[in-house]
Amino acid sequence: MSQIGILDTTLREGEQTPGVLFKENQRVEIAKSLSRAGVAMIEVGHPLVSEDIYSGIKKIMGLKNTGEIKSEIIAHSRAAHMDIDSAASLNVDRIAIFYGISDIHLKYKTNKTRSEALDIIYDAVKYASSYGIKVRFTAEDASRADINFLRDVIVTARDAGADRISLADTLGILTPESTERLFKSVSDIKNVEYDIHAHNDMGMAVSNSYTAALNGATIIHSTINGLGERVGITPTQVIAAMLKYHMNIDVINLKMLMEISRQVEDYTGISMPPNYPVTGDFAFTHKSGVHVQGIIKNSSTYEFLSPEIFGRTRRFTIDKYSGKHAIKEKLANMGINVGDDDINYILNEIKSTNRPYNDDDLMSMALNKTSFK
Repeated sequence: MSQIGILDTTLREGEQTPGVLFKENQRVEIAKSLSRAGVAMIEVGHPLVSEDIYSGIKKIMGLKNTGEIKSEIIAHSRAAHMDIDSAASLNVDRIAIFYGISDIHLKYKTNKTRSEALDIIYDAVKYASSYGIKVRFTAEDASRADINFLRDVIVTARDAGADRISLADTLGILTPESTERLFKSVSDIKNVEYDIHAHNDMGMAVSNSYTAALNGATIIHSTINGLGERVGITPTQVIAAMLKYHMNIDVINLKMLMEISRQVEDYTGISMPPNYPVTGDFAFTHKSGVHVQGIIKNSSTYEFLSPEIFGRTRRFTIDKYSGKHAIKEKLANMGINVGDDDINYILNEIKSTNRPYNDDDLMSMALNKTSFK
């Protein structure tokens, strides 16, 4: 299996989140953070959309030229010469050209026949390749396209100069089973590598991205916090954790995920729910007394990976669901050692109420007992 990497598209797909508009300096700072974290590729935006996107990408490329940013930098483009010219003028590492290839896109969006679409794709990719810049072609709505036409599209883009093809599940309709079939159906086409761009409309983006990686995709598209059009795409932090656990592959510095997630929260104004995987406040917080007892004895009983791997710490909550082990551990961490009788007393007091207890509450209860040491 070829090495698998992440293409983070927070700055392109992520900015298509309703209400999200990055300032120029924010675009640059996110790119710097992603590069420091070791992301293989960063899709930095569609330069023809606006002047500030263009100038932001220009600054990012300046940092790439000085060596501060090391990731491959990709600009997004329609299959149109004016878009390609704009992207090429920035000397990006790669131009990503997209075109809708499903029959419904051809009929209602572009009003083109399949033959006309192949001509447009060939011309655009060939034109971009003439700049001497690497080209990726994105088969938009590939998951609803006729498979034989999809194969024709891939061969056409490859022959025009594209070395990567992104198969886009634009509506998020794939399942792991259909993802496997999709990638296997094109795996025999030589001299091209595949990306997966999975939308999350049915909550399957992570599973579909992982399945694609098992079946030939070498680049997974993702965004920090799962941002993107409608309900977003594969979250960078979640797919990174999944690849680490199941395949022992490090696609990003896992200890930087919290920092970048918070940075993107700050810039977008979109806060993640506390129960969000990996970077949510509750990701490594344990409540049930049975769970806490297991964690204290061996953390792998209720943690798929140690929180330290992600630069995080484990926490226990205290309320009526807690057991003696959680209370004893909490107090010990505060430097307070109490006897079993006092633990039982504190536990009974907690279970007689219907509220959570913070560290100050617990310390006060312990210090009001006379048998602590």
